[in-house]
Amino acid sequence: MAAQEFDLVVVGGGPGGYVAAIRAAQLGMAVALVEREHLGGICLNWGCIPTKALLRSAEVYHLAKTASQYGLKINDIEVDINAIVQRSRKIAKQLNGGVGHLLKKNKVEVLTGHGRLLGQGRLAVEVDGVAVMEVSAKHIILATGARARDLPGMEADGKQIWSYRHALVADAVPEKLLVVGSGAIGIEFASFFNTLGSDVTVVEVLDRVLPVEDEEISVMAHKAFEKQGMRLLTGVQVKGLKKAAGGVTASIEMPDGKTEAITADRVIMAVGIVGNVEDLGLENTKATVDRSHIVVDAWLGTGEPGLYAIGDLAGPPWLAHKASHEGVICVEKIAGVADVHPLNPLNIPGCTYCQPQVASIGLTEAAAKAKGHKVRVGRFPFIGNGKAIALGDPEGMIKTIFDETSGELLGAHMIGPEVTELIQGYAVARSTESTEAELLHTVFPHPTLSEAMHESVLDAMGRAIHF
Repeated sequence: MAAQEFDLVVVGGGPGGYVAAIRAAQLGMAVALVEREHLGGICLNWGCIPTKALLRSAEVYHLAKTASQYGLKINDIEVDINAIVQRSRKIAKQLNGGVGHLLKKNKVEVLTGHGRLLGQGRLAVEVDGVAVMEVSAKHIILATGARARDLPGMEADGKQIWSYRHALVADAVPEKLLVVGSGAIGIEFASFFNTLGSDVTVVEVLDRVLPVEDEEISVMAHKAFEKQGMRLLTGVQVKGLKKAAGGVTASIEMPDGKTEAITADRVIMAVGIVGNVEDLGLENTKATVDRSHIVVDAWLGTGEPGLYAIGDLAGPPWLAHKASHEGVICVEKIAGVADVHPLNPLNIPGCTYCQPQVASIGLTEAAAKAKGHKVRVGRFPFIGNGKAIALGDPEGMIKTIFDETSGELLGAHMIGPEVTELIQGYAVARSTESTEAELLHTVFPHPTLSEAMHESVLDAMGRAIHF
């Protein structure tokens, strides 16, 4: 069959792929986007967005239950898990349609099917394993994302053992829930179901929950989660899962080497992800795969000229906004845009939407010291912030880390109310290479949660006013 020609073909319509396609179209390229399932990818359909919709329902439920603290009386509050899930799915569907509209508006041709590389800039589009068309382009971007990792003998079955996709469409609130893994995905689902009434146990193989965060933040999160009723076991290993009619029994190896059996109605496996590298035709290219991720250079190029990989497929951090930004960088480099720059991983903010929220950017205190920085650290607790007190949510703090010599903002770490929104202030500061001096002289509005950011900077200089 004759190949249809484009300037750029993008394989995968997630937050990396569709953004790359739209930016390329804006730059005048003829673009095709190949997507086999859902526009918007995992993030929009089965990840970021629907998860946040669930967490919002849990937040509203929590506020309703604690309404008396705000001078309000609300009685007979009930959880309708089916309605909660339906709301989440409706939001995902709405945004899925929105992505389709944006692609059409920007004249990106959407090709439905599975993309398979044929080599030399050619790609087959397959439906049910049969090639229905062939396309060619000087440049091809792979943005096929990733999927949940399964542990041998503990694979998700959608019934008693869930992946995040199964948890998103839960048909009931488990009486007892075991969450394996305390990264962002595991902790968000633990927080959601705990708020709705599940008896939640979280197990983590590393020595602390949210292990990628600054240790001080992890400790505060651990205490907050335990206060809410969760049981957290760190430094432990799941040796096996045994399914029975009455639930799932996990065999847990404790830090002292002894084994404990934990029985739950459902188990959520949240132990990382695996890149979707299979059946892409990579054997027809010079691209290299390392531990299920495609190896790329600073401009997202692979070992095959004209072939690129972005997002989860190209490795950590596994974040939608990282994928989108990589898509733009990749396309602008291809187009020869003058002011394009490689992505600095330390300028990528990370957010966990549990209760309390957690957010961070840059180096942790330990990492900064390990890199040889002499650091100056500032802290400010939300109990000293008027807006947090008025909101009835004064737990948590903001921590800032500066290089003592240059004043560079090395990292910022937060736990508390709406910190997933606040972290962007420090992201802008790092992107513009602001130092403690610029942050010190910035005027923060009152009363806001953001004032705690300013106070943390002040504290690093020994000048905190309100604590």
